[in-house]
Amino acid sequence: MRKQVIDASVAAKWVFPEEGSEAAEQLLEAMVGGQVQLIAPDSYVSELGNIAWKKAVLRKEVSLKEARDGLRFLLSVLPRLVPSPLLLEDALEIAVAHRRSVHDSLYVALARQEQCELVTADQSLRQALERAFPFIVGLPLTR
Repeated sequence: MRKQVIDASVAAKWVFPEEGSEAAEQLLEAMVGGQVQLIAPDSYVSELGNIAWKKAVLRKEVSLKEARDGLRFLLSVLPRLVPSPLLLEDALEIAVAHRRSVHDSLYVALARQEQCELVTADQSLRQALERAFPFIVGLPLTR
């Protein structure tokens, strides 16, 4: 079974329809069907909460009930979570070298450690780091 790191920008598309949701849903189906093992740093969970909060409170794109329901679903289909402390030193090195947040760099560090792709819907992250880390792919799954 192949592994892929996903970030919260991908998972959010499972419950908050927007551009790229169809491709993100295919990853979810592959995980549920046992074709792929999705993994993420444990900070992924708080990032999901932050996305739901922004969509409900700041942007008013969804109701608070829709945000809560979305989070409940996302918690029911969690990828395998890796403790952030195991990734932190590598993430800091990546962040310093590439002027990205440690938060974003946790995902890159995990993909590098697991020797697999990092799938993201965050175009700025992908564009900033894809030359240094060719294992970063976007939605739909493109390099």
